Amino acid sequence: MTTSRLTATHDGLTFDVEESGPARGPWVVLLHGFPVNSQCYDEVIPRLHEAGLRTLRINQRGYSPGARPDGVDEYRLEKLVDDVSEILIQLNISYSMIVGHDWGGIVAWHLAAKYPDRFTGLVAASTGHPSAMRDALAVGDDQRRRSAYIKDFIADGAEENLRARDGVLLRKAGVPKEELAPILEPGALTGPLNWYRANFTGDVAANLACPPVEIPTTMVWSDGDAALGREQAEFSGRYVYSDFRFSVLEGVDHWIPEKAPAALASEIALRSNRF
Repeated sequence: MTTSRLTATHDGLTFDVEESGPARGPWVVLLHGFPVNSQCYDEVIPRLHEAGLRTLRINQRGYSPGARPDGVDEYRLEKLVDDVSEILIQLNISYSMIVGHDWGGIVAWHLAAKYPDRFTGLVAASTGHPSAMRDALAVGDDQRRRSAYIKDFIADGAEENLRARDGVLLRKAGVPKEELAPILEPGALTGPLNWYRANFTGDVAANLACPPVEIPTTMVWSDGDAALGREQAEFSGRYVYSDFRFSVLEGVDHWIPEKAPAALASEIALRSNRF
């Protein structure tokens, strides 16, 4: 087993990445969500290595200290997707599985749809296909209530509110305490919040629009998720034109990588045909 901490550059930015695991293992690319960085996969990665998989995790735009551009438009979804695509090209990773949780899941859905020839499979945790989210918002009030927090994230002063009292609001939302330190550093929250500001204002449906996915896909959803309901996860099967597996984790909240690392790793290994 080897672990290498590297940097990759794209769009004038420098990203912190880490590759580890068996040298000849199939690649698994891990994308984190808001507001935590790739540390969220700390307990998942060793289990993937045991299954013979090699991992790459990326601290994405706004999270790597060298990749915090000014301006909301610098965080539009197409830029987030291009970051990952170009980093993989730079690191000569031409074929991999893609895994994403929360916002990382949205990026992963888009990568899988845009580059089906570059990914062996997709595992999305918590966040369903963007079109499935649209469907869930249309059928009733449940997902609209769950998504109400977004208005607070795009508001002026959101950084100060979330940093107040050592991140009490984030801790109440379940963010693991040990993962809060990087995001509470001065200036560290603006980039991550700009993911919301750039993509959840204006024509949100157009901002997030994603074609169907044509690679084998697993959707992992937890029934204790306060932000993302079952409908947006289950409806994702409508937009997967390949094998689709819907996996429900009972008694687990939104933070699947940290709270259910063994279950998530098992789903990834299963999708990779390593079990």
